Amino acid sequence: MSKVAFVSHGGGPMPVLGDPSHVQLVATVKDLTQLLPKQPSVIVMISAHWETTGFEITAGATPDLIYDYYGFPEASYQLQYPAPGAPQLARDIAAKMEAQGTHIRLNESRGFDHGMFIPLMLMYPDANIPVLQISLASSLNPVQHWEFGERLAKVLPENAVVIGSGFSFHNMRTFFAPKTVQINHDVHVFQKWLDDTVTRSDVSMADAKARWAKWSSVEGGRFCHPREEHLIPLIVCHAVAQKQGQSIPFTALDVEARHFIW
Repeated sequence: MSKVAFVSHGGGPMPVLGDPSHVQLVATVKDLTQLLPKQPSVIVMISAHWETTGFEITAGATPDLIYDYYGFPEASYQLQYPAPGAPQLARDIAAKMEAQGTHIRLNESRGFDHGMFIPLMLMYPDANIPVLQISLASSLNPVQHWEFGERLAKVLPENAVVIGSGFSFHNMRTFFAPKTVQINHDVHVFQKWLDDTVTRSDVSMADAKARWAKWSSVEGGRFCHPREEHLIPLIVCHAVAQKQGQSIPFTALDVEARHFIW
């Protein structure tokens, strides 16, 4: 059985640069590692910052880093996280997913984006654990990604850690706007729905899938996610955990960023 986590990865490289506004996020991300294996066999990362037509998986032996952010201090373009890839495992996962009817293309040249290396610099700073990154399908269809997570759960090796990297709230304009009564209402009502969906023990697998299928029509949903790429990794992780029969013991965070672990 794998351990599964969803983390909010913060603003670009700022969590690892000592930014004061990220102190709570950094602390909670580090705390999550106490509930994860110290030396997993592999980390499988689903980042909000890689979308492809269909699904792809990194298959290079030594992926480079992709500094996919702009306008930050020079130090942020010198960050290093030399985690090895796992080409043979990528091929094995792709073959097993194909057998279930889900095609994953092998990508031998793609590097690791900041949705991967920023949280892992905090969680597994030694960078000595093999990492595979899986893209989002550009459809961003919640049911497609839920079903992908169900199938992925069946093909993971023993002692793997699956990490979704995104945000539970990702309305960039609102991040920097005054927090009005209406904004606070919209954020809180959706976060309550999200918490119920992910953490309530009486939400079955079928219920969860049905709830995610309609997330954008939930009050506050589309306000919190004008575009849902930062939410989709949570859907994949929730499906993986549900398929493996895991319940959620831990939820932490403030109103704009939640972490979950199974």
